Amino acid sequence: MSGFNFRDRIASFGHAIKGIRIAIWTEHNFRIHLVAALIVVVLATYFELSTSDWLWITLSISLVFITEMINTAIERLVDLVEPEKNPLAGKIKDIAAGAVLISAITSVVIGVIVFWPYFCL
Repeated sequence: MSGFNFRDRIASFGHAIKGIRIAIWTEHNFRIHLVAALIVVVLATYFELSTSDWLWITLSISLVFITEMINTAIERLVDLVEPEKNPLAGKIKDIAAGAVLISAITSVVIGVIVFWPYFCL
Protein backbone atom coordinates (compact mmCIF):
# COMPACT_ATOMS: atom_id res chain seq x y z
CA MET A 1 0.00 0.00 0.00
CA SER A 2 1.44 3.33 -1.01
CA GLY A 3 1.16 6.58 0.91
CA PHE A 4 -0.81 9.66 0.06
CA ASN A 5 0.10 11.13 -3.30
CA PHE A 6 -1.36 14.54 -4.09
CA ARG A 7 -0.91 14.09 -7.84
CA ASP A 8 -2.89 10.82 -7.75
CA ARG A 9 -5.70 12.49 -5.78
CA ILE A 10 -5.93 15.27 -8.39
CA ALA A 11 -5.99 12.65 -11.16
CA SER A 12 -8.83 10.80 -9.41
CA PHE A 13 -10.91 14.00 -9.46
CA GLY A 14 -10.21 14.22 -13.17
CA HIS A 15 -11.53 10.69 -13.68
CA ALA A 16 -14.65 11.51 -11.65
CA ILE A 17 -15.30 14.66 -13.68
CA LYS A 18 -14.79 12.64 -16.87
CA GLY A 19 -17.43 10.19 -15.63
CA ILE A 20 -19.90 13.01 -15.01
CA ARG A 21 -19.26 14.39 -18.50
CA ILE A 22 -19.79 10.94 -20.01
CA ALA A 23 -23.12 10.65 -18.21
CA ILE A 24 -24.23 14.09 -19.42
CA TRP A 25 -23.23 13.57 -23.07
CA THR A 26 -24.22 9.94 -23.52
CA GLU A 27 -27.26 9.39 -21.32
CA HIS A 28 -30.53 10.90 -22.52
CA ASN A 29 -32.26 10.36 -19.16
CA PHE A 30 -29.43 12.11 -17.32
CA ARG A 31 -29.97 15.17 -19.49
CA ILE A 32 -33.70 15.08 -18.75
CA HIS A 33 -32.91 14.98 -15.02
CA LEU A 34 -30.43 17.82 -15.49
CA VAL A 35 -33.05 20.04 -17.16
CA ALA A 36 -35.55 19.21 -14.40
CA ALA A 37 -32.93 20.06 -11.77
CA LEU A 38 -32.20 23.40 -13.42
CA ILE A 39 -35.91 24.25 -13.45
CA VAL A 40 -36.17 23.35 -9.75
CA VAL A 41 -33.13 25.48 -8.90
CA VAL A 42 -34.60 28.46 -10.78
CA LEU A 43 -37.93 28.05 -8.94
CA ALA A 44 -36.16 27.65 -5.60
CA THR A 45 -34.19 30.82 -6.23
CA TYR A 46 -37.31 32.71 -7.35
CA PHE A 47 -39.27 31.66 -4.25
CA GLU A 48 -36.26 32.28 -1.99
CA LEU A 49 -36.50 28.90 -0.27
CA SER A 50 -35.31 28.51 3.29
CA THR A 51 -32.01 26.82 4.00
CA SER A 52 -33.74 23.64 5.14
CA ASP A 53 -35.83 23.52 1.95
CA TRP A 54 -32.66 24.02 -0.12
CA LEU A 55 -31.12 21.07 1.71
CA TRP A 56 -34.08 18.84 0.78
CA ILE A 57 -34.01 20.00 -2.84
CA THR A 58 -30.24 19.52 -3.09
CA LEU A 59 -30.47 16.06 -1.57
CA SER A 60 -33.27 15.11 -3.97
CA ILE A 61 -31.42 16.31 -7.04
CA SER A 62 -28.24 14.55 -5.93
CA LEU A 63 -30.10 11.32 -5.23
CA VAL A 64 -31.49 11.22 -8.77
CA PHE A 65 -28.12 12.03 -10.37
CA ILE A 66 -26.32 9.43 -8.26
CA THR A 67 -28.81 6.65 -8.96
CA GLU A 68 -28.85 7.50 -12.67
CA MET A 69 -25.06 7.25 -12.84
CA ILE A 70 -24.97 3.99 -10.87
CA ASN A 71 -27.70 2.61 -13.14
CA THR A 72 -25.68 3.57 -16.20
CA ALA A 73 -22.54 1.94 -14.79
CA ILE A 74 -24.45 -1.26 -13.97
CA GLU A 75 -26.04 -1.38 -17.44
CA ARG A 76 -22.69 -0.95 -19.16
CA LEU A 77 -21.03 -3.54 -16.94
CA VAL A 78 -23.82 -6.04 -17.62
CA ASP A 79 -23.51 -5.38 -21.37
CA LEU A 80 -19.75 -5.93 -21.15
CA VAL A 81 -20.02 -9.16 -19.18
CA GLU A 82 -23.08 -10.53 -20.99
CA PRO A 83 -23.38 -9.04 -24.50
CA GLU A 84 -25.99 -11.63 -25.52
CA LYS A 85 -29.60 -11.35 -24.45
CA ASN A 86 -29.92 -13.02 -21.05
CA PRO A 87 -32.98 -13.00 -18.75
CA LEU A 88 -30.86 -12.56 -15.61
CA ALA A 89 -28.93 -9.68 -17.16
CA GLY A 90 -32.26 -8.09 -18.06
CA LYS A 91 -33.50 -8.43 -14.47
CA ILE A 92 -30.31 -6.82 -13.15
CA LYS A 93 -30.77 -3.86 -15.50
CA ASP A 94 -34.46 -3.58 -14.61
CA ILE A 95 -33.68 -3.50 -10.89
CA ALA A 96 -31.09 -0.75 -11.39
CA ALA A 97 -33.56 1.23 -13.49
CA GLY A 98 -36.15 0.73 -10.76
CA ALA A 99 -33.79 2.38 -8.29
CA VAL A 100 -33.68 5.46 -10.52
CA LEU A 101 -37.47 5.49 -10.74
CA ILE A 102 -37.82 5.30 -6.96
CA SER A 103 -35.34 8.16 -6.49
CA ALA A 104 -37.14 10.26 -9.11
CA ILE A 105 -40.56 9.64 -7.52
CA THR A 106 -39.13 10.46 -4.09
CA SER A 107 -37.70 13.70 -5.49
CA VAL A 108 -41.06 14.65 -6.98
CA VAL A 109 -42.77 14.02 -3.64
CA ILE A 110 -40.17 16.15 -1.84
CA GLY A 111 -40.56 18.85 -4.49
CA VAL A 112 -44.34 18.90 -4.05
CA ILE A 113 -43.98 19.13 -0.27
CA VAL A 114 -41.44 21.96 -0.52
CA PHE A 115 -43.10 23.98 -3.29
CA TRP A 116 -46.78 23.39 -2.44
CA PRO A 117 -47.07 26.36 -0.05
CA TYR A 118 -45.59 28.72 -2.65
CA PHE A 119 -48.07 27.72 -5.35
CA CYS A 120 -51.09 27.70 -3.02
CA LEU A 121 -50.72 31.28 -1.73
